[in-house]
Amino acid sequence: MSARELLLGSFRAALAAADPLQAVPRELPEPPRGRTVVVGAGKAAGAMAVAVESQWPASAPLEGVVITRYGHGLPARRIRVVEAGHPVPDEHGEAAAREILALARALGPDDLLLALISGGGSALLSLPVAGISMADLKAVTRALLASGAPIQDMNTVRKHLSAIQGGQLALATRARVVALVISDVTGDDPTHIASGPCAPDPSTYGEAIEILARFGVAAPGPIARHLERGARGEIAETPKPGDAAFARVENRVIATAHGSLALAAAYVQQRGVAPLVLGDSVTGEASEVAKVYGALARQVRRHAHPVQPPVALISGGETTVTLRGKGRGGRCTEFLLSLAVDLGGLDDTWALACDTDGIDGSEDNAGAILTPDALERAGAKGLNARRMLADNDGYGFFSALGDLVVTGPTRTNVNDYRVILLA
Repeated sequence: MSARELLLGSFRAALAAADPLQAVPRELPEPPRGRTVVVGAGKAAGAMAVAVESQWPASAPLEGVVITRYGHGLPARRIRVVEAGHPVPDEHGEAAAREILALARALGPDDLLLALISGGGSALLSLPVAGISMADLKAVTRALLASGAPIQDMNTVRKHLSAIQGGQLALATRARVVALVISDVTGDDPTHIASGPCAPDPSTYGEAIEILARFGVAAPGPIARHLERGARGEIAETPKPGDAAFARVENRVIATAHGSLALAAAYVQQRGVAPLVLGDSVTGEASEVAKVYGALARQVRRHAHPVQPPVALISGGETTVTLRGKGRGGRCTEFLLSLAVDLGGLDDTWALACDTDGIDGSEDNAGAILTPDALERAGAKGLNARRMLADNDGYGFFSALGDLVVTGPTRTNVNDYRVILLA
């Protein structure tokens, strides 16, 4: 098996561990006495809805609406799948979120609200509070995306601009609530996944204001005024931990980055390569994280410490990219291009970094593969790796080399998968 085949095979193994068609059926609750309404949002929502339908008794009532990203939908029979904007929200998501809230409010104590939650839901399940327009929400979302703010900080802001996130979906209904959650955030806390529509929210208006200031985001006037009113206590806070209403709410995390890394590690080990899992919660600026991993790779290659080659250094999590250039590229190609510059063509050292949702940033690739001769091949094409890194153009670099990884929508999302192979 070639190094390229091993890297791609390990990525496929990581994806298999987070397949909604496998994860959802084993966690489904029993049908209630009354109605079952399925709602949800995220990149995996379409596949999760199909998984529910495949196992739900034909004689039991089932209906609902879920929202997924454009191009990620699947045909369903009893649950309507709506496609909407991501990572910037749009009016399709707003209309579907309004419908979801109305469905939840109509349920009674004998009914079940089954929520299907996965990464990407923060943008997709966008229902701005009164006085804030979708244009305002789009503007602040774009600014936060460009600022390099971690997803948890972004979601703190979004929860305090939403009529449905931050636990408010669960509190809108009298029904029992079961949320099946595929985690795309470090720590796997449901409050951070899709901005926690069914989970209590420990964050505050004051924290949202501080986050905007810390990342230099100038919010539109209506958003700034709303947050300031909330901080003064003029607007009710999102529901907090300990709220009695959550006694009828259960959040079940059914797929995680840790599970995907474990299956990928088993895959490489079965093929004679020792896995070293470095954690599922790696965060920070992608280009800087790459330098740390580069130092570890050199230590292994030169000193056979802390492990001897052949070894696969495996990690997950979600890095960030602060946009300074005008190039095309997400955090995975940014990580790999920075790693290429740092390693300088280290012998027999390969790497792969891919987003498990199949889309790195806003491009058509999941990520890319870094080969030992990448800088040499790039130089022959007249490409300057350092200059392209400064321009945030990892996509352009790896596209020119033919080393992009293109999967199309995977319809799941447990964050990024990275592996450095020292053969």
